[in-house]
Amino acid sequence: MIKKFQFVLVLIFGIYLNVFAQVIQSRIYPQNFFRYPLDLSPSTAGSFGELRPGHFHSGLDFKTNQRTGYPVHAVADGYVSRLRVQFGGFGNAIYITHPNGYTSVYGHIERFSPAMAKLVHDYQYQQQSFEVDFKLPPLQLPVCKDDVIAWSGNAGASAGPHLHFEVRDAETEETINPQLFGLTIPDRVAPSITAIGIYHLNGSPFSEKTPRQFLPVTGRNGNYHLTKPGVINLSGDIGFGIAADDMNSTSLNHNGVYSIELKLDGKTVYTFVVERFAFDQTHAINAYIDYPEYLTGHRTIQKCFILPGSKISLYPQSINRGIITFNDDGLHQVEYVVKDVAGNTSVLNLHIKSSLVKDLAPVAKTSGTLFHYNQVNEFSNAKVKVVITPGNLYDDVDFTYSTLPKRPGAFSVTHCIQNRYTPIHDSYNLWIKPDSTIGNYADKAVIVSTDGICEGGIYQDGYVKAQARTMGYFFVKLDTVPPHIVPLNIKNGMNMSALKGISLRISDNLSGIKTYTGKIDGKWVLMEWDYKTKILSYTFNGDIAAGKHIFDLTVSDNKNNISHFTADFYR
Repeated sequence: MIKKFQFVLVLIFGIYLNVFAQVIQSRIYPQNFFRYPLDLSPSTAGSFGELRPGHFHSGLDFKTNQRTGYPVHAVADGYVSRLRVQFGGFGNAIYITHPNGYTSVYGHIERFSPAMAKLVHDYQYQQQSFEVDFKLPPLQLPVCKDDVIAWSGNAGASAGPHLHFEVRDAETEETINPQLFGLTIPDRVAPSITAIGIYHLNGSPFSEKTPRQFLPVTGRNGNYHLTKPGVINLSGDIGFGIAADDMNSTSLNHNGVYSIELKLDGKTVYTFVVERFAFDQTHAINAYIDYPEYLTGHRTIQKCFILPGSKISLYPQSINRGIITFNDDGLHQVEYVVKDVAGNTSVLNLHIKSSLVKDLAPVAKTSGTLFHYNQVNEFSNAKVKVVITPGNLYDDVDFTYSTLPKRPGAFSVTHCIQNRYTPIHDSYNLWIKPDSTIGNYADKAVIVSTDGICEGGIYQDGYVKAQARTMGYFFVKLDTVPPHIVPLNIKNGMNMSALKGISLRISDNLSGIKTYTGKIDGKWVLMEWDYKTKILSYTFNGDIAAGKHIFDLTVSDNKNNISHFTADFYR
């Protein structure tokens, strides 16, 4: 009797959620626990989960009036659990763990609070590295809600001044939509729908060869329809896609939507929701979008069917992975329901005339070697070897290989590894045998794509081996050129008494900067490398006394080519 009563309560609670919740979510998050991290009226330039090149956006980008230097507050009581300084990414970041099981993250900050700044500075000198990433014990640096922990900035890979803010599950490290915690952004604007995609799958893996059609959509205020209304004739296994984005009431920025539901005759067959995701899933954005169309047509179609090798938590529900089979002679209604996190809703209805499956064209035969997404796949010949482990392909692939003539300066022919339209989740092993003319320079060999991307590489067993992150066209090249150092405000014998520091620009032509070490009078000094300007700088402090000093900079690339710059200066 007790178990039956508990079941009734669970059923009633589930119905309550379905009826009254504005948006789809798997669980309830604490409300009124976190404050906003800034004292500014909340306005965002980027939404949680929106589509970015190569990843889903992991937080909210709070606007700061195109300025830096606003106080950043701890959103709740807790302790600083991690501090990070990196060349790109967040630049400077703070992680605060809270007693309710969540961690708040603050990125692109201009400067830390004095206590944190000292910890970071001391650790940088201890490690003799500008880039540091370290954890702190719970009692070392506690913070209270409202404490000023930093000042907003534009550090790292930031396109402009703002505060990147996240809320993460402290145990799983999954990042969660902050607006589900009540940190809402004023929003009375429904999502916008501009086009739909129709994919004729018919038993074949999805690829750039999949027959597809795109139909423009028009409408406003949440009501959308095809620009040319009419009945769409379809048969067989069909996948649908949609081009949609969203705006809120505080900004003109076009951001991502929160959820997409695809319904067939009133029944939901596919759901996409940006509630939470793990960071090892974020590259699967290239399985979520029509990646070939993104590369060739420069538009983003969000596929409303799931590739079998795509394992992300943004798909809470589907029937047959969202693929709909039309195999009768009836009329059907396909409905898109698109929402933002505030619950504003846009709807698009399609009228489909189904045809019998017997009208389908035969499935195309593979022209190469069939690679399976859930198996170890290998291809090799006398000049090349490819190994792809499970988890790196999103669908089966009709793998093809060919060669093109040697390019000027190359030490191998150009190897055509499938094509650039096939996304890789992480990386795969690519081995290329260089020409015998490589001689004593084998340790300088790298694998380079025709797009100019260096995949690195080591020479071993007669091959140059690398972890390639894309498919496409690759060849072996040598990196024998050391990094380039350009002094900006220092020269030998210069009096620098009136200057605040030393500035130089460093760069590398191929394999990339590996290390840099600045010294004054033989002692290591902290030099900060700016991601956007590529300027390496040292700020004078009280340790540099009046008189003559020697500045020395050593820069190496990933193939151990080394450059030096030395100058005497006076203070």
